Amino acid sequence: MAHQRMLAVAHRAGNTVAGLRAALTAGADLVEADVHLYRDALEMRHSRALGPHLYWERSSGIMRRRDVVVPELGEILAAAAGDPRLLLDLKGRSHTVAVRVAETLRTLCPGVPVAVCTKEWAMLEAFPPEMNVRRILSVANSLQLARLRARLRRERVDGVSIRLRLLTAPVVAELRHATDLVLAWSVETEAELAHAERLGVTGVISKNMVMVSRLAQRTRLAPVADADAGNAEVGPA
Repeated sequence: MAHQRMLAVAHRAGNTVAGLRAALTAGADLVEADVHLYRDALEMRHSRALGPHLYWERSSGIMRRRDVVVPELGEILAAAAGDPRLLLDLKGRSHTVAVRVAETLRTLCPGVPVAVCTKEWAMLEAFPPEMNVRRILSVANSLQLARLRARLRRERVDGVSIRLRLLTAPVVAELRHATDLVLAWSVETEAELAHAERLGVTGVISKNMVMVSRLAQRTRLAPVADADAGNAEVGPA
């Protein structure tokens, strides 16, 4: 029996040049990278800045800025070298980060397809259709999910990215009436992957690179007929 196609997104792998290259080589359908605007620089990191000298992240605690290599968006775009599999996750509340990212994309890789997601949905307005950007609405809590469901009753969107624990099969079915891309995060274990597949999502976001590589391989080997069964394709809408 053929497996359903399931897109594999490498969570946070694009925050370093080495991680980006490894994820692209592994065949990830998308490579997620977090973008923060800090002191006029578009920094690629998941950690939060604590003033000018420190970063903080839940998994690693407080780190000194001088001890951490943090590339800027331009370096990651150069390393991607036109590969369209980048997913830029815009962080923070200031819409300036979206404006600056849009400017950088226009300057450094005009016309190259890229996906952009954020929990601050208004930021996505900085990327007009002519930019070839797939705009993905990210959801982290039940209130945001309720807002999303109300919005999708009125319009279609390029894609959504939602915390796995918020999803049920009926909700996923509802979402798929309004978008062809429903990504669940974060999916790290085989049990979580099996659950995501039962729900009917079209892709998973994971830091488990063994899982990402296996899913990418499975997608490449899946029969073409499966692609016509309503599963999402990566790329600009």
